[in-house]
Amino acid sequence: MENILLLFLCLLLGVALQKVPQFPKNAYQSLNQYVIYVSLPALALYYIPKITISLALLYPLGIAWLGFGLSFVFFYALGTYFKWSKKLTGCLILTAGLSNTSFVGFPIIEALYGAEGLKTAIIVDQPGSFVVVTTLGILVAASFSRGNLSTSEILMKIVKFPPFIAFTIALFFTIFSFEFPNALQNAFLRIGNTVTPVALVAVGLQLKIDKKSKHWSFLGLGLFFKLLIMPAFFYLLYKIILGGNGLEINVSILESAMAPMITGTILAANYGLKPKLSSMMVGVGIPLSLITVAFWYFILKL
Repeated sequence: MENILLLFLCLLLGVALQKVPQFPKNAYQSLNQYVIYVSLPALALYYIPKITISLALLYPLGIAWLGFGLSFVFFYALGTYFKWSKKLTGCLILTAGLSNTSFVGFPIIEALYGAEGLKTAIIVDQPGSFVVVTTLGILVAASFSRGNLSTSEILMKIVKFPPFIAFTIALFFTIFSFEFPNALQNAFLRIGNTVTPVALVAVGLQLKIDKKSKHWSFLGLGLFFKLLIMPAFFYLLYKIILGGNGLEINVSILESAMAPMITGTILAANYGLKPKLSSMMVGVGIPLSLITVAFWYFILKL
């Protein structure tokens, strides 16, 4: 469970650096940009060409795509009814609609289900969560940020989004069964592995737990949706309605119960969508999810 320890250490390091006068107050902005422009594209170029396209992808894929769609419908409806600001609605859609299927999900799934479970978790993460954040994620971030952007402007933001460019290149390699040289793949992996520490330090630098904060009610709603409503939706859909069973189904449902995705938080902060709330979604969501994931694991064993 070294990855879980890494999560907490990097998060606490970011919080601690807030107290260092010599450390730039806006350093998190540079770290966010590094994740988006360097680390995430490297991950796409490493993992996407290794995916085998088949019908077996449907259940794991549904976790990210249907989950994000459910988040959009849920929070857009609430935001419209209660007249929330666009930034608040966009923040909750992004942070509650995307699961931390890799940095939190991988070590937990491997511990509970072994190497076979990890294979399904990778499908949930790469063609699922990763592709959603680089397409629908940037679409929501651009649409709900300050100002009214035209359709062409939003599309240009997606097309120019570095992880999306990397994904497009990687998808080309996947379709035509090309591979990067091993040395280049190793370089991509090493650079991509910096996503977790850098992103979590950035989150820690922005994380401020203010007891009087107006964000607490929205934090509670966002985490209630992410940690309880979303996995309940997939349990009902996959287990009850579709009658699915087995390792692949259980891993997929458990992945939907993971904490909010770190990259979604970085994206929300980068577009000015309530950065403090988005940081709290991850900072509070990760430790809380360790409890709720245990609850869903128990439910799946019944």
